[in-house]
Amino acid sequence: MLKTRRATIYLDPDLHRALRLKAAETDQTISDLVNDAVRKDLSEDAEDLATYRARKKEKSIDLEAALADLKRRGKL
Repeated sequence: MLKTRRATIYLDPDLHRALRLKAAETDQTISDLVNDAVRKDLSEDAEDLATYRARKKEKSIDLEAALADLKRRGKL
């Protein structure tokens, strides 16, 4: 069995109601729903950081120069 930790969180009453309803409809616990949401959010952060690391050595493009180039090529 997976070990879990207890935490106290304070939810907006409307969010809590929506979570209770979704938990009932999906036969999940509120804890399952919250864990899934936090896991998804952290996963997206990890993807963003990986993308940043992969691109951080790319040459920076000056916005003014990029806009001037687009204008020169008739794109703006």
